[in-house]
Amino acid sequence: MSQKIIVTGGCGYIGSHTVVELILNNFEVVIIDDLSNSNKKTLERIEKITGKLPSFEFLDLKNEEETKSAFKKHKDAVAVIHFAAFKAVAESVKNPLMYYKNNLLSLINTLEFQLEQGINNFIFSSSATVYGVPEELPITEENEVQRPFSPYGNTKKIAEEVLEDLVKTASNLSAISLRYFNPIGAHESGFLGELPNGTPNNLMPYITQTAAGIRKELQVYGNDYDTKDGTPIRDYIHVVDLAEAHVKALQRLLNNEQNKPLEIYNLGTGNGSSVLEIIKSFEKITNISLNYKIVERRPGDVEKLYANTALAKDKLNWECKRGIDEMIASSWKWEENLKKEQ
Repeated sequence: MSQKIIVTGGCGYIGSHTVVELILNNFEVVIIDDLSNSNKKTLERIEKITGKLPSFEFLDLKNEEETKSAFKKHKDAVAVIHFAAFKAVAESVKNPLMYYKNNLLSLINTLEFQLEQGINNFIFSSSATVYGVPEELPITEENEVQRPFSPYGNTKKIAEEVLEDLVKTASNLSAISLRYFNPIGAHESGFLGELPNGTPNNLMPYITQTAAGIRKELQVYGNDYDTKDGTPIRDYIHVVDLAEAHVKALQRLLNNEQNKPLEIYNLGTGNGSSVLEIIKSFEKITNISLNYKIVERRPGDVEKLYANTALAKDKLNWECKRGIDEMIASSWKWEENLKKEQ
Protein backbone atom coordinates (compact mmCIF):
# COMPACT_ATOMS: atom_id res chain seq x y z
CA MET A 1 0.00 0.00 0.00
CA SER A 2 1.42 3.40 -0.99
CA GLN A 3 2.32 5.88 1.75
CA LYS A 4 0.36 9.12 1.96
CA ILE A 5 2.20 12.46 1.84
CA ILE A 6 0.57 15.84 2.52
CA VAL A 7 1.99 18.59 0.30
CA THR A 8 1.04 22.14 1.34
CA GLY A 9 1.22 24.62 -1.52
CA GLY A 10 1.25 21.67 -3.90
CA CYS A 11 -0.31 23.62 -6.77
CA GLY A 12 2.58 26.10 -6.81
CA TYR A 13 5.66 26.00 -9.00
CA ILE A 14 8.05 23.82 -6.97
CA GLY A 15 5.24 22.06 -5.11
CA SER A 16 3.54 20.81 -8.28
CA HIS A 17 6.78 19.43 -9.75
CA THR A 18 7.46 17.69 -6.44
CA VAL A 19 3.96 16.18 -6.47
CA VAL A 20 4.73 14.73 -9.92
CA GLU A 21 7.93 13.11 -8.65
CA LEU A 22 6.16 11.76 -5.54
CA ILE A 23 3.44 10.14 -7.66
CA LEU A 24 6.06 8.69 -10.03
CA ASN A 25 7.72 7.18 -6.94
CA ASN A 26 4.42 5.54 -5.92
CA PHE A 27 3.44 7.86 -3.07
CA GLU A 28 -0.17 8.88 -2.53
CA VAL A 29 -0.41 12.67 -2.46
CA VAL A 30 -2.83 15.06 -0.77
CA ILE A 31 -2.40 18.69 -1.81
CA ILE A 32 -3.45 21.47 0.56
CA ASP A 33 -3.57 24.86 -1.18
CA ASP A 34 -5.56 28.10 -0.98
CA LEU A 35 -4.73 28.90 -4.66
CA SER A 36 -3.65 32.44 -3.69
CA ASN A 37 -0.71 32.25 -6.08
CA SER A 38 -1.56 29.16 -8.11
CA ASN A 39 -4.26 27.60 -10.23
CA LYS A 40 -6.52 24.59 -9.75
CA LYS A 41 -5.84 23.67 -13.39
CA THR A 42 -2.46 22.50 -12.12
CA LEU A 43 -4.20 19.36 -10.82
CA GLU A 44 -5.17 18.44 -14.39
CA ARG A 45 -1.62 19.09 -15.56
CA ILE A 46 -0.25 16.75 -12.87
CA GLU A 47 -2.75 14.08 -13.93
CA LYS A 48 -1.77 14.53 -17.59
CA ILE A 49 1.88 13.79 -16.74
CA THR A 50 1.42 11.04 -14.13
CA GLY A 51 -1.93 9.47 -14.99
CA LYS A 52 -3.07 10.11 -11.41
CA LEU A 53 -5.10 12.96 -9.96
CA PRO A 54 -3.87 13.89 -6.46
CA SER A 55 -6.39 14.50 -3.69
CA PHE A 56 -7.01 18.19 -3.12
CA GLU A 57 -8.05 20.17 -0.03
CA PHE A 58 -8.85 23.84 -0.68
CA LEU A 59 -8.06 25.68 2.52
CA ASP A 60 -6.11 28.51 4.09
CA LEU A 61 -3.57 27.15 6.57
CA LYS A 62 -3.92 30.31 8.66
CA ASN A 63 -7.39 29.04 9.57
CA GLU A 64 -6.89 26.82 12.64
CA GLU A 65 -10.18 24.94 12.48
CA GLU A 66 -9.91 24.08 8.78
CA THR A 67 -6.26 23.05 9.17
CA LYS A 68 -7.00 20.89 12.19
CA SER A 69 -9.87 19.22 10.35
CA ALA A 70 -7.75 18.49 7.25
CA PHE A 71 -4.97 16.86 9.27
CA LYS A 72 -7.53 14.81 11.21
CA LYS A 73 -9.01 13.64 7.91
CA HIS A 74 -5.57 12.62 6.62
CA LYS A 75 -4.05 11.36 9.87
CA ASP A 76 -2.81 8.26 8.04
CA ALA A 77 -0.24 10.45 6.24
CA VAL A 78 3.40 9.66 7.04
CA ALA A 79 4.95 13.04 6.21
CA VAL A 80 4.31 16.68 5.31
CA ILE A 81 6.22 18.65 2.69
CA HIS A 82 5.57 22.33 3.38
CA PHE A 83 5.75 24.74 0.43
CA ALA A 84 2.81 27.00 1.32
CA ALA A 85 4.16 30.57 1.57
CA PHE A 86 4.14 33.92 -0.16
CA LYS A 87 7.44 34.39 -1.97
CA ALA A 88 7.74 37.78 -3.72
CA VAL A 89 10.68 39.73 -2.25
CA ALA A 90 9.51 43.20 -3.38
CA GLU A 91 5.95 42.59 -2.19
CA SER A 92 7.25 41.48 1.21
CA VAL A 93 9.17 44.75 1.57
CA LYS A 94 5.99 46.71 0.82
CA ASN A 95 3.75 44.58 3.02
CA PRO A 96 5.83 42.87 5.72
CA LEU A 97 2.93 42.05 8.06
CA MET A 98 1.16 40.10 5.31
CA TYR A 99 4.28 37.97 4.87
CA TYR A 100 4.97 37.38 8.55
CA LYS A 101 1.31 36.53 9.16
CA ASN A 102 0.92 34.18 6.21
CA ASN A 103 4.28 32.42 6.16
CA LEU A 104 4.65 31.92 9.90
CA LEU A 105 1.05 31.22 10.91
CA SER A 106 0.64 28.63 8.14
CA LEU A 107 3.86 26.94 9.29
CA ILE A 108 2.91 26.95 12.97
CA ASN A 109 -0.60 25.59 12.32
CA THR A 110 0.78 22.89 10.02
CA LEU A 111 3.32 21.72 12.60
CA GLU A 112 0.86 21.86 15.50
CA PHE A 113 -1.88 19.86 13.83
CA GLN A 114 0.31 17.31 12.05
CA LEU A 115 2.03 16.48 15.37
CA GLU A 116 -1.38 16.27 17.05
CA GLN A 117 -2.24 13.50 14.57
CA GLY A 118 1.12 11.73 14.98
CA ILE A 119 2.52 12.77 11.58
CA ASN A 120 6.14 13.19 12.63
CA ASN A 121 8.10 13.72 9.41
CA PHE A 122 8.44 17.23 7.99
CA ILE A 123 10.28 18.76 5.02
CA PHE A 124 10.55 22.53 4.86
CA SER A 125 10.93 24.63 1.73
CA SER A 126 13.66 27.09 2.71
CA SER A 127 15.89 29.44 0.74
CA ALA A 128 19.50 30.52 0.22
CA THR A 129 18.33 34.02 1.22
CA VAL A 130 18.99 32.96 4.84
CA TYR A 131 22.72 33.40 4.12
CA GLY A 132 22.33 37.15 3.44
CA VAL A 133 25.53 38.49 1.85
CA PRO A 134 27.83 35.46 2.06
CA GLU A 135 31.33 35.98 3.45
CA GLU A 136 32.60 32.91 1.60
CA LEU A 137 31.76 31.25 -1.72
CA PRO A 138 30.65 28.65 -2.57
CA ILE A 139 28.14 28.62 0.29
CA THR A 140 28.17 25.55 2.53
CA GLU A 141 25.62 24.72 5.20
CA GLU A 142 28.26 25.88 7.71
CA ASN A 143 28.08 29.46 6.37
CA GLU A 144 26.69 31.80 8.98
CA VAL A 145 22.98 32.53 8.66
CA GLN A 146 22.38 36.28 8.58
CA ARG A 147 19.37 38.57 8.78
CA PRO A 148 18.00 38.51 5.19
CA PHE A 149 17.28 41.82 3.46
CA SER A 150 13.60 41.11 2.86
CA PRO A 151 10.73 40.13 5.17
CA TYR A 152 10.19 37.16 2.81
CA GLY A 153 13.73 35.92 3.44
CA ASN A 154 13.39 36.58 7.14
CA THR A 155 10.28 34.39 7.34
CA LYS A 156 12.47 31.52 6.07
CA LYS A 157 15.12 32.23 8.70
CA ILE A 158 12.53 32.47 11.49
CA ALA A 159 10.82 29.29 10.26
CA GLU A 160 14.10 27.38 10.56
CA GLU A 161 14.50 28.76 14.10
CA VAL A 162 10.98 27.51 14.92
CA LEU A 163 12.03 24.05 13.71
CA GLU A 164 15.30 24.20 15.70
CA ASP A 165 13.36 24.93 18.89
CA LEU A 166 10.60 22.44 18.16
CA VAL A 167 12.82 19.40 17.58
CA LYS A 168 14.28 19.95 21.05
CA THR A 169 10.88 19.40 22.67
CA ALA A 170 8.81 17.42 20.15
CA SER A 171 10.84 14.25 20.57
CA ASN A 172 9.13 12.44 17.69
CA LEU A 173 9.63 15.18 15.08
CA SER A 174 12.12 14.50 12.30
CA ALA A 175 12.66 17.46 9.97
CA ILE A 176 14.73 18.42 6.94
CA SER A 177 15.07 21.99 5.70
CA LEU A 178 16.06 22.37 2.05
CA ARG A 179 17.70 25.68 1.16
CA TYR A 180 17.06 26.34 -2.52
CA PHE A 181 19.18 28.52 -4.70
CA ASN A 182 17.42 29.72 -7.93
CA PRO A 183 14.88 27.26 -9.39
CA ILE A 184 14.06 27.72 -13.07
CA GLY A 185 12.86 25.46 -15.90
CA ALA A 186 9.75 23.38 -16.39
CA HIS A 187 8.70 19.75 -16.80
CA GLU A 188 10.14 18.25 -19.98
CA SER A 189 6.61 17.47 -21.22
CA GLY A 190 5.87 21.20 -21.42
CA PHE A 191 2.65 20.58 -19.43
CA LEU A 192 3.87 22.03 -16.11
CA GLY A 193 5.95 25.09 -15.27
CA GLU A 194 6.09 28.42 -13.48
CA LEU A 195 2.88 30.41 -13.83
CA PRO A 196 2.96 33.43 -11.52
CA ASN A 197 -0.19 35.46 -10.95
CA GLY A 198 0.40 38.98 -12.28
CA THR A 199 3.90 40.34 -12.94
CA PRO A 200 6.64 37.72 -12.50
CA ASN A 201 9.17 38.22 -9.70
CA ASN A 202 11.64 35.67 -11.04
CA LEU A 203 13.97 36.01 -14.02
CA MET A 204 12.93 33.10 -16.23
CA PRO A 205 9.16 33.74 -16.50
CA TYR A 206 10.00 37.40 -17.14
CA ILE A 207 12.30 36.31 -19.99
CA THR A 208 9.78 33.92 -21.53
CA GLN A 209 6.89 36.37 -21.19
CA THR A 210 9.00 39.08 -22.85
CA ALA A 211 9.91 36.70 -25.68
CA ALA A 212 6.22 35.77 -26.05
CA GLY A 213 5.20 39.43 -26.31
CA ILE A 214 3.29 39.44 -23.00
CA ARG A 215 5.82 41.88 -21.49
CA LYS A 216 7.16 44.86 -23.39
CA GLU A 217 10.72 44.60 -22.10
CA LEU A 218 12.90 42.76 -19.62
CA GLN A 219 14.58 44.88 -16.99
CA VAL A 220 18.08 43.90 -15.86
CA TYR A 221 18.72 45.37 -12.42
CA GLY A 222 22.26 46.74 -12.49
CA ASN A 223 25.35 46.05 -14.60
CA ASP A 224 27.96 47.53 -12.27
CA TYR A 225 28.50 44.56 -9.94
CA ASP A 226 31.96 43.08 -9.51
CA THR A 227 31.21 40.13 -11.80
CA LYS A 228 32.40 39.07 -15.28
CA ASP A 229 29.76 41.13 -17.09
CA GLY A 230 28.56 43.41 -14.28
CA THR A 231 25.28 41.56 -13.64
CA PRO A 232 24.51 39.47 -10.53
CA ILE A 233 25.48 35.80 -10.44
CA ARG A 234 23.11 33.12 -9.23
CA ASP A 235 23.08 29.34 -8.95
CA TYR A 236 20.21 28.31 -11.26
CA ILE A 237 18.80 24.84 -10.62
CA HIS A 238 16.32 22.89 -12.74
CA VAL A 239 13.00 22.60 -10.92
CA VAL A 240 12.78 18.85 -11.67
CA ASP A 241 16.20 18.28 -10.10
CA LEU A 242 14.90 20.22 -7.12
CA ALA A 243 11.72 18.12 -6.99
CA GLU A 244 13.77 14.91 -7.07
CA ALA A 245 15.76 16.18 -4.07
CA HIS A 246 12.53 16.36 -2.05
CA VAL A 247 11.85 12.70 -2.78
CA LYS A 248 15.39 11.81 -1.66
CA ALA A 249 14.93 13.84 1.54
CA LEU A 250 11.59 12.14 2.18
CA GLN A 251 13.13 8.69 1.75
CA ARG A 252 15.88 9.64 4.22
CA LEU A 253 13.22 10.57 6.79
CA LEU A 254 11.08 7.49 6.21
CA ASN A 255 14.11 5.18 6.41
CA ASN A 256 15.22 6.81 9.70
CA GLU A 257 18.63 7.66 8.26
CA GLN A 258 18.99 11.08 9.87
CA ASN A 259 21.98 11.96 12.02
CA LYS A 260 20.02 14.59 13.97
CA PRO A 261 16.36 15.64 14.33
CA LEU A 262 16.76 18.68 12.02
CA GLU A 263 19.04 18.42 9.00
CA ILE A 264 19.73 21.25 6.56
CA TYR A 265 20.84 20.91 2.94
CA ASN A 266 21.76 23.33 0.16
CA LEU A 267 20.15 22.56 -3.18
CA GLY A 268 21.91 24.06 -6.19
CA THR A 269 24.28 23.11 -9.01
CA GLY A 270 27.43 24.57 -7.48
CA ASN A 271 27.88 26.82 -10.54
CA GLY A 272 27.01 30.48 -10.94
CA SER A 273 25.58 32.12 -14.06
CA SER A 274 25.08 35.85 -14.57
CA VAL A 275 21.78 37.42 -15.61
CA LEU A 276 23.26 38.40 -18.99
CA GLU A 277 24.56 34.84 -19.52
CA ILE A 278 21.03 33.50 -19.02
CA ILE A 279 19.66 36.09 -21.48
CA LYS A 280 22.31 35.28 -24.11
CA SER A 281 21.75 31.52 -23.66
CA PHE A 282 17.99 32.01 -24.11
CA GLU A 283 18.55 34.01 -27.32
CA LYS A 284 20.90 31.35 -28.66
CA ILE A 285 18.64 28.37 -27.85
CA THR A 286 15.38 29.93 -29.08
CA ASN A 287 16.72 32.18 -31.86
CA ILE A 288 14.70 35.05 -30.37
CA SER A 289 16.18 38.48 -29.62
CA LEU A 290 15.04 39.75 -26.24
CA ASN A 291 14.14 43.37 -25.68
CA TYR A 292 15.99 44.08 -22.44
CA LYS A 293 17.12 47.24 -20.70
CA ILE A 294 19.67 47.83 -17.97
CA VAL A 295 18.11 49.72 -15.06
CA GLU A 296 19.22 50.65 -11.55
CA ARG A 297 20.09 47.97 -9.01
CA ARG A 298 17.32 46.61 -6.83
CA PRO A 299 17.78 47.20 -3.11
CA GLY A 300 18.77 43.98 -1.37
CA ASP A 301 20.13 42.15 -4.42
CA VAL A 302 23.27 40.17 -3.54
CA GLU A 303 26.20 40.22 -5.98
CA LYS A 304 27.02 36.49 -6.08
CA LEU A 305 25.29 33.41 -4.70
CA TYR A 306 26.18 29.83 -5.51
CA ALA A 307 26.16 26.65 -3.49
CA ASN A 308 28.46 23.96 -2.30
CA THR A 309 26.21 20.89 -2.59
CA ALA A 310 28.61 18.21 -1.31
CA LEU A 311 26.45 17.47 1.75
CA ALA A 312 23.31 16.76 -0.31
CA LYS A 313 25.34 14.51 -2.60
CA ASP A 314 26.78 12.62 0.38
CA LYS A 315 23.72 12.29 2.63
CA LEU A 316 20.78 12.46 0.18
CA ASN A 317 22.55 10.71 -2.70
CA TRP A 318 21.39 13.59 -4.90
CA GLU A 319 22.94 15.93 -7.43
CA CYS A 320 21.74 17.98 -10.39
CA LYS A 321 21.48 16.19 -13.73
CA ARG A 322 20.14 19.01 -15.92
CA GLY A 323 22.07 22.00 -17.23
CA ILE A 324 21.24 25.59 -18.19
CA ASP A 325 20.28 24.63 -21.77
CA GLU A 326 17.66 22.18 -20.50
CA MET A 327 16.36 24.74 -18.00
CA ILE A 328 15.91 27.34 -20.74
CA ALA A 329 14.52 24.99 -23.42
CA SER A 330 11.93 23.52 -21.03
CA SER A 331 10.87 27.00 -19.84
CA TRP A 332 10.28 28.12 -23.42
CA LYS A 333 8.39 24.94 -24.30
CA TRP A 334 6.09 25.59 -21.31
CA GLU A 335 5.54 29.22 -22.35
CA GLU A 336 4.72 28.15 -25.93
CA ASN A 337 2.22 25.57 -24.64
CA LEU A 338 0.57 28.23 -22.47
CA LYS A 339 0.23 30.45 -25.54
CA LYS A 340 -1.56 27.64 -27.42
CA GLU A 341 -4.03 27.35 -24.54
CA GLN A 342 -5.09 31.01 -24.81
